Amino acid sequence: MKKLLLTVLVLLAVVASMMLFSCAGGETEHLYVYNWGEYISDGSEDSLNVTKEFESYYEELTGKRMKVHYTTYPSNEDMYAKISSGTSNYDVIIPSDYMIERMIKEDLLAPVNIEAVCEKYGAECYYDYIGEDYRGLFYDPDNIYSVPYTYGRVGVIYNTTMVDEEDLGGWELMWNEKYAGKILQFNNSRDGFATAQYMLGLDVNSTDRADWESAQRRLLEQKPLIQSYVMDEIYNKMESGEAAISAYYAGDYFTMLDINEDLGFYYPERTNVFVDAMCIPKGSQNPETAALFINFMLSPDIAIANAEYIYYASPNSLVFEDEGYIEEMGPEAMEILYPEGFNFAEELNTYAYRNLDDKTLDMINSLWEEMKITGGLPTSVYVITVVLVVLIASMIAAVVIVKKRRARWY
Repeated sequence: MKKLLLTVLVLLAVVASMMLFSCAGGETEHLYVYNWGEYISDGSEDSLNVTKEFESYYEELTGKRMKVHYTTYPSNEDMYAKISSGTSNYDVIIPSDYMIERMIKEDLLAPVNIEAVCEKYGAECYYDYIGEDYRGLFYDPDNIYSVPYTYGRVGVIYNTTMVDEEDLGGWELMWNEKYAGKILQFNNSRDGFATAQYMLGLDVNSTDRADWESAQRRLLEQKPLIQSYVMDEIYNKMESGEAAISAYYAGDYFTMLDINEDLGFYYPERTNVFVDAMCIPKGSQNPETAALFINFMLSPDIAIANAEYIYYASPNSLVFEDEGYIEEMGPEAMEILYPEGFNFAEELNTYAYRNLDDKTLDMINSLWEEMKITGGLPTSVYVITVVLVVLIASMIAAVVIVKKRRARWY
């Protein structure tokens, strides 16, 4: 009888625990976010931890626990390769304009239904605060698949203690032999080629092979001067003074400047203008929560925290009109990020990358790999050279073996 009573009490305790666990939000939802490196306020250096804030917000809103799984990628091309392979499971990604255009064309993105999810949960919708200049852009003209996160331009970062002032002003600095071994170049084809194309006055969206070969020749001329081809590795190299010159995105300059106050920055006359936007991949297992997260990223405290941490220009009026944000950023950052007289729409239409046809993309990647791997020689020549070296080595080895055998015979 005692054993039966004890068993009943244990079962009651288990049931009660399960009920309490359920009421306390025992069910955990998961959200997978895939973003650029150094591109969200993450709690370091006394900043707001945005993903943790969303977890708390979601639990308060729904009564369910939330776990955000946050990973990073170094370039649009790396992100695209993973998403298009169909082997990944992400809910939110933040590609650039031309990559969004490509992913829409290839049916890799799902609509972002912010208004519907806000209505369902009774949450305030913040999309209306995205400035008119940043809507209806070429990559998503009907604003169906993306919500702008940041925008900016590419410029040249340099170390003021290592680079002479008279050498500044254009892309030519990255080809200056005086700084051989101290120059970094982008480690992705579109940005890398663009540095040469803008310098030569070429169209970065050309489909003419001759234009891309012209840019490749300039990159080959630059190659002996290059210390390294980088993406996120640029931070350590420029912050430590290991490198003196690099092209990179304007917002990241301020992140590096926080560590190395000797750095300077300028925009060449022609340079890339870009928009990075929040999207939901077609394979998302939780598109509703993804839309809720995107809306959360637009809310005032979160959007300002992100903008202050990553130093990129924001298309969100809750950010760029906020007096506290303007004061916190300071005049130098505001002038670089929001320059007076800068016509965003005109510059974007003139200098932004566009999605190119598959044949052109294959050609670009081939020319880039030839430049990186073979010094500009066609891959076939490289393969033939390797085969010849192997054959010659084999012949020499065969002769040596025969001689040794003859020596033993005699």
